[in-house]
Amino acid sequence: MAATKKSSGGRKYSPKAGKKVERAMREKKSGTLKSGRSGKKVTSRKQAIAIGLSEARKAGAKVPKKKSAAKKSSAKKSSSKKTSKKK
Repeated sequence: MAATKKSSGGRKYSPKAGKKVERAMREKKSGTLKSGRSGKKVTSRKQAIAIGLSEARKAGAKVPKKKSAAKKSSAKKSSSKKTSKKK
């Protein structure tokens, strides 16, 4: 995954982050990429990218914050409406 440019001129992802994702993709292709705690083999391309970005974050590379966490919390709020009891 190549580093993409923002409209402001700065890069969204650092080259270090790109290297981590590239390494994760290579491992996935060769069948040696394992997921975190379970240690199961990763077969999904999206999961391989997520693992690469996660490793880049831990290494201190420039990677945008996750947006999925904010979406999930707002979705829970809207779905937790009181339901009317049937009589």
